[in-house]
Amino acid sequence: MPNATPTIADKVTFLSRPESYPLGALRVEVRETHMSWVFLTGDRVYKLKKPVRYDYLDFSTLTARYRDSMDEVRLNRRLAGDVYIGLVPLSRHADGSLILSAGAHEVDWLVEMRRLPADRMLDRLIAAGRVEDADLDRLGEVLARFFAGAERVALSGDAYRARLGAEIDGNRSELTDPAFGLPRDLVERVTDRQRAVLATDAGLFDARATAGRIVEGHGDLRPEHVALLDTPVVIDCIEFNRDFRILDPADEIAFLAMDSDRLGAPAVGPRVLAAYARMSGDAPPDGLFAFYRSHRATVRAKIAIWHNREPDTADPAKWHRRALDYLRLAERDLQG
Repeated sequence: MPNATPTIADKVTFLSRPESYPLGALRVEVRETHMSWVFLTGDRVYKLKKPVRYDYLDFSTLTARYRDSMDEVRLNRRLAGDVYIGLVPLSRHADGSLILSAGAHEVDWLVEMRRLPADRMLDRLIAAGRVEDADLDRLGEVLARFFAGAERVALSGDAYRARLGAEIDGNRSELTDPAFGLPRDLVERVTDRQRAVLATDAGLFDARATAGRIVEGHGDLRPEHVALLDTPVVIDCIEFNRDFRILDPADEIAFLAMDSDRLGAPAVGPRVLAAYARMSGDAPPDGLFAFYRSHRATVRAKIAIWHNREPDTADPAKWHRRALDYLRLAERDLQG
């Protein structure tokens, strides 16, 4: 039926063909994420958002996906410069055929990016044992400039602690769901300890809020999102929910430190933090940084185990192990 609206499967099939791309492509690598389909073609990357809806995002309509794609480009240009080229329409001709260009009827939008060199991504460099201190120093300096120019978010100490407390409680609720089979005692030890730090060391958190340290940041500062080029760039910020980007710069760097540690590079976080502190004049206390590391590890445990809610999850045991790894990191970071 020429006038039928193409399904997501129709779009993925079309975008998986090299001949579908106006610049030409010898081959197309296709990757699926929780929220998107990603197509890698030569020196370009195209991202198509899935028409999904969750509690924390809504991509269910064309208008919503267009708006979110615009936000993705705008927000990621803060730390990735010209990596984010812009939006490309996926259109349908009158005969029902698709074209990756403006056409008779737009049926979706893709974010177009320049492809970064895979061997310069921080997770790959960690795996290869090729992380250089000078690269980490430059990354810390880039982050310091970014956070200095980021929008400040006014929060009282009470409001900031209430926000963190609600996140801890939400993580605990999800991770103790019997359906996931995670050790309840471990989850409870971790979240009890986090709650205790929040109460006992309230002044640490209040000081960050009253000093105006809470900003609209990146929200997902993981090694796989960092490219250590001559000028480091960071991609894939959380664009779909501003609330997830409201945080302390020390929290962002603690996230990077924790995940780098998990990958076998515990020296990454301290080096980046030191470079950030030198340039920004902001040296967060060790206890605060340890809390943030633990909190981010718990969040990542939750996200990992959520994969096992999906009916087509290929390897549930993998995500169970990943969640446990994060929980053990979360517990370790608050010991002593």
